[in-house]
Amino acid sequence: MITLYDCATAPNPRRARIFLAEKGVTHETVPIDLRTGEQLQPAYRRINPNCTVPALRVEEGLILTDNASIAAYLEARFQDPPLMGRTPREKADIASLNWRMEFDGLMPIAEALRNGSPAMADRALPGPVNYAQIPELAQRGLARTQHFLEMLDALLAQRRYLAGDVFSVADITAVVAVDFARIVKIKPDERHPHVLRWRALLAERASISA
Repeated sequence: MITLYDCATAPNPRRARIFLAEKGVTHETVPIDLRTGEQLQPAYRRINPNCTVPALRVEEGLILTDNASIAAYLEARFQDPPLMGRTPREKADIASLNWRMEFDGLMPIAEALRNGSPAMADRALPGPVNYAQIPELAQRGLARTQHFLEMLDALLAQRRYLAGDVFSVADITAVVAVDFARIVKIKPDERHPHVLRWRALLAERASISA
């Protein structure tokens, strides 16, 4: 049985949940409570020394400890529906788009949250090492998040989904970023009509509520 180490309130595990749901992969779930620091305790460190979620244990005993490896493994093992492209060009386009959604979307939100929230003092980066907050990075993260919504709206102006007519892993990363931005009080509005249209379209997919 495949086992997902999950946290219902965190964005990165949600990416894995949506990917698994799109592939129709049956799995067990083990919740990890990030609020109490369970990810830093010895029991979970033995599973994932990086002290992050998600992690995915597969039948052969292999443990995958980031979304990049989880997506690559699931795409190779469960080929339908394809979420990372079929042709070499599609694969390259989707990989590039997904990277942009991470770098221009998820990373700025994390930057704003982790450097601006009193609850995350000394936890400015995830993982086993404590890092002090830098308040200036919180402000930069907010500005970058606003720019992300503008960039995403422009990308979606001529496209049904990010990669064209086909839902892909890039849409998964993007929708998680858009939804998670609310934690730093940023969300799409009338300035982002194409994002709003796309988000309504994604709401029709059962996987998005996974």
